[in-house]
Amino acid sequence: MKREILNYLKRDELLAAVERFDIHVADRRVRDQLVDALVVSRSASLEQILDPLSRDRLKELCRALGLDDSGREKALMISRLAGGAASARAADAAATPTPPLPPSGPRAKTQEPKSGGDLGFERTLFQAADKLRNNLDAAEYKHVVLGLIFLKYISDAFDELHAKLAAEVDQGADPEDPDEYRAERVFWVPKEARWTTLQANAKQATIGQLIDDAMVAIERDNPSLKGVLPKNYGRPQLDKQRLGELVDLIGTIALGSKADQSKDILGRVYEYFLGEFALAEGKKGGQFYTPGSVVRLLVEMLAPYKGRVYDPACGSGGMFVSSERFIQEHGGRVGDISVFGQESNPTTWRLAKMNLAIRGIEANLGPENADTFHRDLHPDLRADYVIANPPFNDSDWGGDRLREDPRWKYGIPPARNANFAWVQHFVHHLAPSGQAGFVLANGSMSSNQSGEGEIRKSIVEADLVDCMVALPGQLFYSTQIPACLWFLARDKRDKRFRDRRGEILFIDARKLGRMIDRVQRELTDEDVARIAATYHAWRGDKGAGTYEDVAGFCKSDTLDEVRAHQHVLTPGRYVGAEDVEDDDEPFEVKFPRLVKKLEEQFAESDRLGAVVRASLAGLTDG
Repeated sequence: MKREILNYLKRDELLAAVERFDIHVADRRVRDQLVDALVVSRSASLEQILDPLSRDRLKELCRALGLDDSGREKALMISRLAGGAASARAADAAATPTPPLPPSGPRAKTQEPKSGGDLGFERTLFQAADKLRNNLDAAEYKHVVLGLIFLKYISDAFDELHAKLAAEVDQGADPEDPDEYRAERVFWVPKEARWTTLQANAKQATIGQLIDDAMVAIERDNPSLKGVLPKNYGRPQLDKQRLGELVDLIGTIALGSKADQSKDILGRVYEYFLGEFALAEGKKGGQFYTPGSVVRLLVEMLAPYKGRVYDPACGSGGMFVSSERFIQEHGGRVGDISVFGQESNPTTWRLAKMNLAIRGIEANLGPENADTFHRDLHPDLRADYVIANPPFNDSDWGGDRLREDPRWKYGIPPARNANFAWVQHFVHHLAPSGQAGFVLANGSMSSNQSGEGEIRKSIVEADLVDCMVALPGQLFYSTQIPACLWFLARDKRDKRFRDRRGEILFIDARKLGRMIDRVQRELTDEDVARIAATYHAWRGDKGAGTYEDVAGFCKSDTLDEVRAHQHVLTPGRYVGAEDVEDDDEPFEVKFPRLVKKLEEQFAESDRLGAVVRASLAGLTDG
């Protein structure tokens, strides 16, 4: 049980425990050695190892292990982890399909993910798949893996309906009639493309060509997938033995049955793989993937219950997926929204088509990829919700060829920065009562270069800006540029909410979030809920409660106040400093106490310095 939980800890958490209990480890760079040392240590109990972790982190571990994560007391969650993990896992093992495990990987119960850090079998599957990558770049390998996952999904869904139809042959059903499947909104899979056929040939040298032929056959018989699926598995650079092993690995996960769809197993696997590949690709990964916590925040704040949803820089479609999920979680009907999008990158456009298809989301992404500025595929669309994460500070958008474009109602955007071209494109496509929520670089809130300040002023004076949110750093894979969220409203008299004319809400969320590794931060569910609830209360959503300014976090201000700040929209200018509680300790008592504590820390620093010097001397002597 102790090892099982330690396998879920991050390397830096394990390293901190080893250092705290002064446990000898031969090579502290090796994660497995850290785990082994802590498992056999009698001085470090599991409760002691878990105690320094935050409440949110303990909740993650509880969810990953299938344990109750309710309550606020850390001690309660530590007790559950120390005492309940083994029995919970044993009870679940028989019911949950799990893939073959890497040697050091834990086996996890499938749980609905609640944050980017709440990982179960999808992490194990990715680790195993990544071992088969060999020398392929992540950018190339993601299409290999995600294409196979898609193929497995539609084959599983087909097989389930095929079995049902075969059992109803005496009632007139025909399991080999494509129309039977189309009537149930299931993709028709011809015999040569079915997963059982491919897996039976996984060890053959021809497996790559067989997969390519399967993809061609599926596109041929399903026009909505034409030009979407990858068809380069037969290329010589792709190791066919490893490809066969990948087919076998993906074959261990049930993806397309009704039960699996209800658990969103495929959606979770696909979304997790997209995120991991984005992380592996670094800057390039941000071109197709927006981190989940940012997407959740945008969707929770906009609350797109009904109407037309538009993302003109849709990447792999994450905004649409999250919008559909929001509707389901709040008791609405998925069919109440219509989805429109556009993506300029051809491979990313195909990823989006697959990502939406596996979830049954009908979306109009245009007949092909296209540049939003130069070839708008939805010129007459007026959307109820625009939600987007366009490229930050794009200098190569061809603005010099669009100087007379009718979309630039508030000023001609600079040819070397597309930020306010995007903003005005969003406004152009809003319905009379439409709302927009989107991500931009922080500079968009204050820049006065190349006329951007005048454009921002015009947008503010048109009373379009509803809310501004300053985000914490390190949220995005693609850039370390600080980012913010803009929320626009065409009509602040919209009867669904209170009359907000002449007002703007500023939220400074820079101190929120938690680090999930050394370079990446995410907003927790609690952070998302706090920000969204603040906006909804201010906006006057039904049942959202009463809004109050909170020093250092949120402030409702008037346009006159914004004018006094020269139309700069940076929340930090408006929210003020956070109130600091007085601990009522007299200065003559506090000062000596703090001096004593500082002296103790100096002494500890000297002690640790001596230990390091002794260790270095030992290495020199050896």
